[in-house]
Amino acid sequence: METKKCLIMCRTGMGSSMMLKIKVDKLIDKNGYPMHVTHDAFSGFAGQQNVDIIITMEDLIEEFKNSKAYVIGVKDIMDMNFLEGELNKYFELEKAKGNQ
Repeated sequence: METKKCLIMCRTGMGSSMMLKIKVDKLIDKNGYPMHVTHDAFSGFAGQQNVDIIITMEDLIEEFKNSKAYVIGVKDIMDMNFLEGELNKYFELEKAKGNQ
């Protein structure tokens, strides 16, 4: 499977997106997800629309409704099980697409 581009976004691009990036990096190490992760503020999205996955806080999901990316909305930054489950779901969908 090709390496996927993941963009983690929050309103300011400092606190929650950086914390989520650290957690996603740990999940990449644990599960071997083929993805490259960056983080930015929501205002930086216009220049980075060529991504496969967007991870953001749940209150920003609506802002990405026209994006082609798979969007994951996070309620609780500390909930690694939720994040891992959503990433597993995404990669299972990608694997299924490849088998058709």
